[in-house]
Amino acid sequence: MNTPAKENYFFQKIVVIVGTALFIIKVIAWQLTHSIAILTDTLESIINVAAGLFSLYSLYLSSKPKDRDHPYGHGKIEFISAGIEGSLITVAGVLIIYESVLNIFNVHEIRKLDFGILLIAVTGLVNYIMGVAAIKKGKKNKSLALISGGEHLKSDTYSTLGLVLGLFVMYFFKIYWMDSVIALIFALIIIFTGVKIIRKSYAGIMDEADEELIVQLVETLNKNRNPNWIDIHNVRFIKYGSSLHLDCHLTLPWYFNLREAHKELDALKKIIIDNFGNSFEMFVHVDDCCESISCKICTKTNCPYRKYLFDEEVLWTKEIIEIDKRHKLDK
Repeated sequence: MNTPAKENYFFQKIVVIVGTALFIIKVIAWQLTHSIAILTDTLESIINVAAGLFSLYSLYLSSKPKDRDHPYGHGKIEFISAGIEGSLITVAGVLIIYESVLNIFNVHEIRKLDFGILLIAVTGLVNYIMGVAAIKKGKKNKSLALISGGEHLKSDTYSTLGLVLGLFVMYFFKIYWMDSVIALIFALIIIFTGVKIIRKSYAGIMDEADEELIVQLVETLNKNRNPNWIDIHNVRFIKYGSSLHLDCHLTLPWYFNLREAHKELDALKKIIIDNFGNSFEMFVHVDDCCESISCKICTKTNCPYRKYLFDEEVLWTKEIIEIDKRHKLDK
């Protein structure tokens, strides 16, 4: 395992252990109170633990090095993991709705609600801390499994906060029919979260362009723009688990030899690694400059073969660099 993958795997172990402990606390809270709303939170914790275990396995698998059968590595397992987690969350939400509707017509008294509120509030706080930490770690190491798990834990905290407020109202005003209504509201929140995670995993499996990554790439390239890099286009930035893959076309002066061209590629790679981390691969097709269109946008001041005066620099934007076409002035 490389260092980021090892960190992800170790952190996910902590998430699973903490999730199991929180599930036990919620079971105790449900047994004390017999609240359907608390039961919904408990059921979601089962999904948390199951999804956490699968994420743990996916992080282990995605950290394995490339092999003959998987030349791009095993990172895509994280998308499958996130998809399964989102599906489990959505199913849990549907089951909670079913249970809540049944109990609307069968109102029962809630017991020891004060203890239940305290226990659920504690689990919500711990969930939020773990969620924030998971997202931070996931963004640092480019791990969708940790990010999606962290988002789920954070949304679980928000629903827990609403649950605690609802339980307070029930406790002080003895409005026990609210138990099922609260459960219904949280079920809808759970389903929304699940669908969002499924959407993100589907985008990864289908190699959908990561808009946020490309925007970051454009900002990085514009800040470190080299006069020898006349043009960059046909950019595709793909995320495979914790690994990033960049494909693009880079236009260089036509008279550069192989050694000079390779030096420019090394400089480009260093800039990207410095900004996006070591888990990175780059495949660049080098184009030679075309004097009739390149000279007018080329900022290179010491070109011995310039045929046309410099007119205007083309600002690299997300929309421009994604097009499979050499850039030129529209004048």
